[in-house]
Amino acid sequence: MALLLGIDTGGTYTDAVLLNDATGAVIAGAKSLTTRADLAQGVGAAMDAVLERAGVAPASVDMVSLSTTLATNALVEGQGGRVALVLAGFDEGDLARQGLGEALAGDPVIALAGGHDHQGRELAPLNLDALDARLAALPAGLAGVAVAGQFATRNPAHELAIRDLVRARTGLPVTCSHELSAALGGPRRALTAVLNARLIGMIDRLIAACEGHMAARGIPGQLMVVRGDGALISAAVAREKPIETILSGPAASIAGAGWLTGERDAMVSDIGGTTTDICLLRDGRPAIDPRGAQVGRWRTMVEAVAMHTSGLGGDSEVHLREGLAGGLTLGPGRLVPISLVARDFPHLIHNTLDLQLARTLLPDGVGRFVVPLFRTLPPGLDERETAVAARLLSGPVAETDALKNRVEHSALGRLVARGHVLIAGVTPSDASHVLGRQSDWDAAAAGKALALFARQSRDNGQPVAADAEGLARAITQQMTVQTTGALLQAAFAEDPRFAGQDAQALADHPLVVAALDRHRGAVVPGLTLGVPVIGLGAPAHAYYGAVADRLGVRMVLPEHAGIANAIGAVVGQVSMAAEGQVTSDGPGIFVAHLPDGPERFGSSDAAISALRAALQHEARNRAREAGVGDLHLSETRDVNEVAVQGRPMFIEATLRITASGRPRIATGHL
Repeated sequence: MALLLGIDTGGTYTDAVLLNDATGAVIAGAKSLTTRADLAQGVGAAMDAVLERAGVAPASVDMVSLSTTLATNALVEGQGGRVALVLAGFDEGDLARQGLGEALAGDPVIALAGGHDHQGRELAPLNLDALDARLAALPAGLAGVAVAGQFATRNPAHELAIRDLVRARTGLPVTCSHELSAALGGPRRALTAVLNARLIGMIDRLIAACEGHMAARGIPGQLMVVRGDGALISAAVAREKPIETILSGPAASIAGAGWLTGERDAMVSDIGGTTTDICLLRDGRPAIDPRGAQVGRWRTMVEAVAMHTSGLGGDSEVHLREGLAGGLTLGPGRLVPISLVARDFPHLIHNTLDLQLARTLLPDGVGRFVVPLFRTLPPGLDERETAVAARLLSGPVAETDALKNRVEHSALGRLVARGHVLIAGVTPSDASHVLGRQSDWDAAAAGKALALFARQSRDNGQPVAADAEGLARAITQQMTVQTTGALLQAAFAEDPRFAGQDAQALADHPLVVAALDRHRGAVVPGLTLGVPVIGLGAPAHAYYGAVADRLGVRMVLPEHAGIANAIGAVVGQVSMAAEGQVTSDGPGIFVAHLPDGPERFGSSDAAISALRAALQHEARNRAREAGVGDLHLSETRDVNEVAVQGRPMFIEATLRITASGRPRIATGHL
């Protein structure tokens, strides 16, 4: 019997589950709070709790596997470390494409002549001396460097030369775009490399926390990590390519949903603290998004499940909607629930809220607190950021005390974006505590914070709600409305009948809203989903009953819905792929774009054979490094030819070799 330990680290909770590999039985499950300031605390607490509940010795665990929503949440919330981007062979206009300039958010760019053409031929020499001088001028506090060269997937020579020099001169982690995707589309590859570089520090800290606790407790074997397409990769690969872990948690939840329920066709909706992730399950398999994973504003080149992610969760920020009609909206940003921060800092939270409730006039920022994730001032701060951060060195403070003037709001926003601080405020989780649907944290503090929020004035001069309970009901009702909208939007996007149409516009259509509102007039519209909904995540039980009623659909809430991601983390396979192309450089000349650079052949068959051998070698090596014992190779080939005077003319061939298998566990069994 092999014992498998699955861990899922989300924005609010870290879940752990112990699974019997032979029988598929869940032996025990446990939760702990995710500790952003020191991830090792939350990870260790979850691992210790599940081992204690199961009565299992750490040394008897055969494999540990991790899924996480941290990378997804960071991109949705615009967080991550500062980076630099080195471009070779691109022009200034490329920064405006695919949101690359927006993703950089003012971080430094070094543009160099260089790059290659579509056949892998050098466009211009690479000036490494100029790069060396520019590297010396980079600001302090960078988390990594992204490198992108024009047509680097056809010839990576310039990216590799830049990588070697950057590593030698800065010591920083370097992400090369060709290592993340074999597809063309330079600006989007550059975007993917930038996002990867931003995430390296965060994912490295998480993996180090897991491996450190495994070593401390004597848990044998290697650590595996769930990739965005649901496959497992080694921790070493995840450290280098953290971008591949975006949608890791959601991908694991799909695997967990199918395993827990046995449903073959369903909408899987996984609500966490920060996001709601929705995927259509058909014949037991989630679809892979052919365009690359999209998370928040960013369309990446990362292969992942066709997941529809919205910034809606139990810890979403509650906003007042502008206009005379008023109302509320939730997300996409995340706050620490007041009820949670009050559990750890009860005197600060209750005393501050009591003083604010006694006031007649309420300034901006009441009911909100700033929680630092540092003990010493972070490097690379400007003057205003330093001033705000210095007020947090002793711990959390009320937002009204953290900011001395309005111009410091933007400085606080930058500290949040870089992951240095968190903001605590009113969330749906607080509303659930007020209504008695949750009892994990401090319900009294939640009630005070909601009472303060309810006293705010709408544009028509009326208060937001009569009292804390009235506001709590309004928040949960808005959660139902937005969750229903997210499910419908995902359903429209996946239904071939509506291909090419705006799924959000369809979900917001007046006829759709009228059907959901049960309108009965001269027109009686009706609408539901054609498949059941599987509700996952710790908050699902608090909200999804009302969602099922509004949609008129069967809702499946499995027994272990709150730890489905952790279950999914240990039921997958390792799958490592290598991809390359063969192109034609003229009559009788065929170029195989090998991992080490282009090589020319006299026939397409010879070029494809050489490429196949190189890709098989690379895929095998990657799989074995990931800990696969018995592996299986599969091949897909796409040959593009056109007819010229009735005869086929070769244009391009794309070859993909995939090596897959179960990870080798500590006992040596598969």
